Amino acid sequence: MLYIQDQSGAYLPAPKDAVFTEARRLSGYQLRRGVSIKSSDAAKAAIGNKLRACECEMFACLFLDSGHRVLAWVEMFRGSVNCATVHPREVVKEALRLNAAAVILAHNHPSGDSTPSRQDIELTDKLREILKVIDVRVLDHLIVGDEVTAMSDSGHFLS
Repeated sequence: MLYIQDQSGAYLPAPKDAVFTEARRLSGYQLRRGVSIKSSDAAKAAIGNKLRACECEMFACLFLDSGHRVLAWVEMFRGSVNCATVHPREVVKEALRLNAAAVILAHNHPSGDSTPSRQDIELTDKLREILKVIDVRVLDHLIVGDEVTAMSDSGHFLS
């Protein structure tokens, strides 16, 4: 529970928007350059907080070096309430610009349902194939709704 102090000095439960604002601030700290992403749970927590409050679909990438340290969190594409157009060449350009060795893909579903769609799976496979050519490994694709679903948890990244 997050509490805020009112003008009289009393502490009250923080309103929902204040909680989300604080969560976004803290997740920005978790995704700053040089921070090591040691587990999928750490990535899910930080990225979930960044994307959960978005009212439209947002596709973003967490670019990492060979030691899985953060190079940059980049919000790549913004869409409508139920889709965002992703241009793979822009993801490749950003990976090359940052000299990334790995990437965690992420996008939100404003509906709250974090189940991967057929389009999500096809996009993930396409980006994995394209980025493999330039030696950038796709570690995961996180889908943020009411929960955060990692496609790696479903075995999608075993092959």
